[in-house]
Amino acid sequence: MYIRLLKKTGGKSGDIWNDFDRCAGLVGENLSAENRSAGNAEAEDVENVCRKKEKRTRRWKAAVVTMSDKGFAGEREDKSGPLICEMIADQGYDVVRTELLPDEQKEIEKCLCTLCDDEKVDIVFTTGGTGFSLRDCTPEATMAVAHRNVPGIAEAMRAASAEVTPRAMLSRAVSAIRNHTLIVNLPGSPKAVKENLEAVLPVVEHGLEILTGQAGECGR
Repeated sequence: MYIRLLKKTGGKSGDIWNDFDRCAGLVGENLSAENRSAGNAEAEDVENVCRKKEKRTRRWKAAVVTMSDKGFAGEREDKSGPLICEMIADQGYDVVRTELLPDEQKEIEKCLCTLCDDEKVDIVFTTGGTGFSLRDCTPEATMAVAHRNVPGIAEAMRAASAEVTPRAMLSRAVSAIRNHTLIVNLPGSPKAVKENLEAVLPVVEHGLEILTGQAGECGR
């Protein structure tokens, strides 16, 4: 591959030279200057390459919250929370907070508000409390503090799990937004957590980019 500079002004201190210096190493990967028609085009394309590189290296701040009466009481090991941490760490997320709570709606609401408003994490993954048990209240706590509903994520997770078991329809998990934080309810079992995360993680990142102002609306 070679690069043909179509226009350069101002000597080594000119705009184009400086832009190429700032993005050394990216030019060969992403630019085809042969297709440029003016000096400004080179500068704009180099700037776009820089932005794309920055977006690829962005680490999202995440929190993982497990809801389990038995886990909170020390009667059951929490396996789903650590699994979520492991899976998302490989996908560009930094887990900055983990919590283990009982199935108490007010406590869950308080924790979610703290994570969204004070910690200002980009995303909260919850696990547990999404079934039919009378103590299961994670969806209610989530919607109580939410500003906007994001039904598509929960629907996609149920659809993915339904291909494995028809019992997926019994999940009451929701997804919602509070301020600039996305909250995603996951099931309590490690197996279901893995199925659900694998189904939505590739798309969730784009949602976070839109939510935080780093990308435009989705296009088809």
